[in-house]
Amino acid sequence: MELAEDMYKEELLEHYKKPQNYGKIRNCDAKYHDFNPVCGDEIEVYIKIRNGSVKDIKFTGKGCAISQAAASIATESVKGKKVEEVKGISNESMLQLLPIKVSNLRVKCALLALKAIQKAIIKYEGTKLQ
Repeated sequence: MELAEDMYKEELLEHYKKPQNYGKIRNCDAKYHDFNPVCGDEIEVYIKIRNGSVKDIKFTGKGCAISQAAASIATESVKGKKVEEVKGISNESMLQLLPIKVSNLRVKCALLALKAIQKAIIKYEGTKLQ
């Protein structure tokens, strides 16, 4: 059991050390900056949307290993999905994507990227209506 837990922790640390989709997208369609004032985690997401789907997504940020690894995992997870599907991702679904069980004190860290992604899409949709 301990070996499996170590493997999962290592997977999380790998996403933290070498995050997927880290960087900015020039001329992105949707962008959102969010932060957790309790612990200081920050994230900014950049999304290219084509034909109602997430064509590309990147993020920048700083914070704890959980928040940054979760951003890497979340961006990988939503790439190629329809924006309606992304808006419907639940907190529980996001937490299940993580390779470790997150304590109640760290849930906000783990969900920061998902919330930023969803807010970016909602903001984008609002500007398209104007």
